[in-house]
Amino acid sequence: MAIVVSRQDPRYETLSRGHNLRWPVVDADGAGRVVLCESARDAAEALQQIVSAGLRPTVRSGAHCYEDFVANNPGGAILDMSLLTTVGRAGDEPAYRIEPGTQLWDVYVELYKRYGVTLPGGTCGTVGAGGHISGGGYGLLSRLHGLTCDWLTAVDILTVDAKGKVVPRTVDAKRDPDLFRACRGAGGGNFGVITSYVFDKLPPAPVEVMQAHMQFLWADTPVERFVQIVKTFGGYWETRGQDPDTWGMFSILVLSHQSSTGFGMSVQFCNPDGTCRDLTVLNEYLDRFVHCGGVTTKPVPLGISKPASSSGAAHNPAEEVCSGTHTMRRRTWLSATADEAGGPGGSRAKYKSAYLKRGFSEAEARCMYKHLQRTVPGSDLRGSVVEIDSYGGAINRKEMVAATSAGQRSSVIKMQPMTHWSDPKEEEARCRWLHEFYTDLFSGPDADPQHAGTPYPNDRYEGCYINYPDKDMLGYRYWPELYYGVGELYPFLQEVKRKYDPNNIFHHAMSVRI
Repeated sequence: MAIVVSRQDPRYETLSRGHNLRWPVVDADGAGRVVLCESARDAAEALQQIVSAGLRPTVRSGAHCYEDFVANNPGGAILDMSLLTTVGRAGDEPAYRIEPGTQLWDVYVELYKRYGVTLPGGTCGTVGAGGHISGGGYGLLSRLHGLTCDWLTAVDILTVDAKGKVVPRTVDAKRDPDLFRACRGAGGGNFGVITSYVFDKLPPAPVEVMQAHMQFLWADTPVERFVQIVKTFGGYWETRGQDPDTWGMFSILVLSHQSSTGFGMSVQFCNPDGTCRDLTVLNEYLDRFVHCGGVTTKPVPLGISKPASSSGAAHNPAEEVCSGTHTMRRRTWLSATADEAGGPGGSRAKYKSAYLKRGFSEAEARCMYKHLQRTVPGSDLRGSVVEIDSYGGAINRKEMVAATSAGQRSSVIKMQPMTHWSDPKEEEARCRWLHEFYTDLFSGPDADPQHAGTPYPNDRYEGCYINYPDKDMLGYRYWPELYYGVGELYPFLQEVKRKYDPNNIFHHAMSVRI
């Protein structure tokens, strides 16, 4: 039986909020109740009660939604799936099942210890599998193995028919294949409540990985050197990074605002066979940045938006390695993943995203430098960064375009500009800085004048990532094309929506429109 937490319950204040403390904006915007489900049956019964009562359900698993799609639900009900945490094979069933409330770190641990396999998912260990997989899902092993949704073979989902009746479904390539495809990358909160993900097979976990980190100091980085760094990064992934022997390498360039002393680049590497016997590719990559003033230092977790776990490195064996002129660290894969698996605490934040098909131009690099050097009167911009991820490799298998709803399969870079703050009074200044940075970046000489201010799909850009939703994009009439491309995908998703959610029960500001 589901657990119902009302506004009068002392747990309500905690359970009605997600990780982004911006939501709900005011108390009246909050949901009327939080319903915690412990099984698929619980979820079906709770959903039926919510729908029959005429309430709006919003669904969450890990509570990491970047916008207000879940927490802002005046008078409605949050259907909380965080207690559905089973991972593994059921009985003699050969397939792997992952329930939506399972946090990614627990997914990795269970799959590794029981079966020696893994899911090519994200680095933030507290993210719930539910939203992560349904929105595509990527991480440090995705260049080697593809997106999380690429491995998906079936989904258990609750939909609501035209008469308001909850319908449990198991969908796959043969049963409701249109809905199955929609669940492979179109994003959560669109079609129903997913209660389980099924994978017939998963890739083996690497035996080991090498980690490296390169530090750059702002004091030693005038604009010309900054341009060289950014173009070197993008140029590698546009050219050499296309070769299969590089697919086991994932690199993140984290450009911090100048209020920090510097910025850095982190790398995780293994050969395609999951070992680190040959470090030629890694050394070759790092060598390119020595000429830009970079110095290899003790490796740190990749991605500044995911703080390191306090339970990590001190208990995980590591071998310091000097290869060529670079210092790096050899780790078992699980130990390295543990260091990455910390999660964001409560903070206020705003995020944007973009896919790039090519490396950065000089104009784009100079634009980034300009905004990272800017100051905003009365505001401290520490915590404002541009995180730039390597992309491509196995992700860009063209056969997955028609099989999934993750259509961006030509990009070599994925970037996430963001800003984090604590004081509510900072919100206007922080969001303005980020908006001005992003708009300026995609309004330069490389931009399409008809779609200025956005990475509209063209020969350079491939739109935005639906798992990094940004309500600012609603200001553009073509916003669905930014997230789902120019072509048949979004009209297809609209047809799926009309068929399986005809009353638009599952909706939010950026959900698929009927």
